[in-house]
Amino acid sequence: MKRDLIVFAEDWGGLPSSTQHLINHLAKHRKIIWVNSIGLRRPNFGWQDIKRALNKLHGKKSICADSTTKNENIKALPSNNFYIVYPRTIPAPRSRLGRWLAAWLLRKQITPVVKKANLQSPILWISLPTAIDVAGKLGESALVYYCGDDFSALAGVDHDTVTKREKELVEKANLIISASEKLCEKFPSSRSFLLPHGVDYSLFSKPAPRANDLPNDGRPIAGFYGSISAWLDIKMLQTTIEKMPDWHFVFIGKSVIDISKLTIFCNVHMLGEKAHHRLPSYSQHWTASLLPFVDNAQIRSCNPLKLSEYLAAGRPIISTEFPAITPFRGLIQIANNSEAMVEALKASQHVGNLPGFPKALRNAISKNSWKSRAQQTSQWLETL
Repeated sequence: MKRDLIVFAEDWGGLPSSTQHLINHLAKHRKIIWVNSIGLRRPNFGWQDIKRALNKLHGKKSICADSTTKNENIKALPSNNFYIVYPRTIPAPRSRLGRWLAAWLLRKQITPVVKKANLQSPILWISLPTAIDVAGKLGESALVYYCGDDFSALAGVDHDTVTKREKELVEKANLIISASEKLCEKFPSSRSFLLPHGVDYSLFSKPAPRANDLPNDGRPIAGFYGSISAWLDIKMLQTTIEKMPDWHFVFIGKSVIDISKLTIFCNVHMLGEKAHHRLPSYSQHWTASLLPFVDNAQIRSCNPLKLSEYLAAGRPIISTEFPAITPFRGLIQIANNSEAMVEALKASQHVGNLPGFPKALRNAISKNSWKSRAQQTSQWLETL
């Protein structure tokens, strides 16, 4: 019998994270209680933060697939083996009293779900360090820390609080799984394992129809999808775009920074957020995929999901230098400044048409499916 999981991670849904990909596969053989994000920082006084904090404190009403689940803060998926909890909590409390109260609130909400689901020797899986306060309080048989980011460098995080919670989590965890070698180096080698990101290979390699809103006038296209945040080298992009008026530059994702320096150009297209399953309709049809990151601690520790997805799409990739691209040197063009990016973009028009080039990109990650990553994870879980 596979042991069940209580998972603390981000909110379920939207663009799937590595945790969601893994849990989706692990859920095929075990029951899951997924607890939506409990926050990584205290709210500010802005309206969005106040609204989010109120949602976390009061919970979110949802319609339950299981009619016997009367708690408004629980959603049971049709299989009745997967429960999503919308927790009432205090985001990232600092004081001892605040931490106790937040843990008490979470335990009060989750314990009845554990009993209802009849979990078998559940393992507590934590992807957000602020959940450490519930460790040992939910009847779990073991504790796993899945680390997908360098929280000490991640933007929008209460770094002092999260760093302290992560230290406690590392001390208590029976197993630590890291998404990159840089992250893995932080933790005790006796309990820490590297699990590079997988890819939904079938989704991104299978030919997809061209998206209707992707420019289609015969001009080449440079594309990026993901959060349009401070980790993008906006200055380099601005200079590159200015030098290449005959190219389209397409950005897909939510903008959380000032992008006015890019949108002044008529060949820049901000297409907004797209569902994950729709992304191949863009990435398979543009000329080159971009990873134009700044050089900072967060990027040096990251292993972006889009890297493997870009490879599966089979289009030329142009990236700034960061450790996660090391296994794919020779397949990716490196451009750390606008001059190099201009040359790489021009070259991509020819590289992308070389016989066998798309196949070479896809072969590099064809065996790195999320299914295989989940199978490895399952083996580690069963040793606890």
